[in-house]
Amino acid sequence: MQFLAGDIGGTNGHVALMRVADDGSGVIETLAYRVFSCAAFPSLAALLQAFIDTDVHTPVSRCVLACAGQVMGDEVVNDNLPWPVRLDALRATLGLVDVALLNDFEALAYAIEGPLAASGRHLCGPPGRGLGPSLVVGPGTGLGAAVHVPGVAGATVLTTEAGQMDFAPHSLREREVLAWLAPDGGYVAVETIVSGPGLLTVYQALCALDGEEPVLMTPKAVTQAASTQDSRHAMEAVEMFCAALGSFIGSLAMTYIPTGGIFLAGGFLSSLFDQLKASAFEERFLHGRSVRALLAQVPVWVTEHGNHGVQGAARWYLRHREALPQGAAA
Repeated sequence: MQFLAGDIGGTNGHVALMRVADDGSGVIETLAYRVFSCAAFPSLAALLQAFIDTDVHTPVSRCVLACAGQVMGDEVVNDNLPWPVRLDALRATLGLVDVALLNDFEALAYAIEGPLAASGRHLCGPPGRGLGPSLVVGPGTGLGAAVHVPGVAGATVLTTEAGQMDFAPHSLREREVLAWLAPDGGYVAVETIVSGPGLLTVYQALCALDGEEPVLMTPKAVTQAASTQDSRHAMEAVEMFCAALGSFIGSLAMTYIPTGGIFLAGGFLSSLFDQLKASAFEERFLHGRSVRALLAQVPVWVTEHGNHGVQGAARWYLRHREALPQGAAA
């Protein structure tokens, strides 16, 4: 059986043609794989059609899609995708019979059972994994997280909308940034600061607080200016981003005690690895008082997103497809 597997984020769409190996080993083979810019397509159906036109040579009627956001009925609810995602439109446009949806970080959590767990660079904590739960977290266009809980009958994966939690400032400077973002008070999500767009927002806030006009217009420009030390506000923005990420990850770790490890996924963080390593991330991750000794036992790695999302989506699909009604979401 061949099927499509997609990992659709706010910026890029990863699509693969998959099948289970014929030798009975259960190995999932990738027959074709491409990465597309979501902004280049008017709809998800158009993006998938582009892949089908170039890489699928025999008819395929099954598809699993890991999408940023949460699945509600026949659609995905998310603020970061460039277009709506609805199963009925995909079935009608692409002629697919079986389309299943899951959260993108749910898929990454399933990928822990594959090569993801061995692909990262060690950031802090012990060098090896324990036997407890694991976390996958990733700041990109938004901020996603999922929990992988091992079990005798197979792992359980818990999806979250942790990026929508309230941002909690730690330093006086972070309080100033929060006040700039919400001068009349109110809700500010963590991903407003801990994400790619959030890094740019922090840079703009810092410039405004110091009475200067921002000259950097993209998150990439901020990270580059910080790495070359060409802008003090870019350097401060990256430091604040890394520190706030540490606090956020530490708060999640206190909730789930992930002795199986924390995997920070995404090309954005991989490009910041050296700055992350030298930042206050670890100190803020460890928090304080008695919990510090507990969190010190949690290993943290940074891994490229790559094709892990489509691999995890494929694993999820093959595990759940017998229980899925034909054409239904999960």
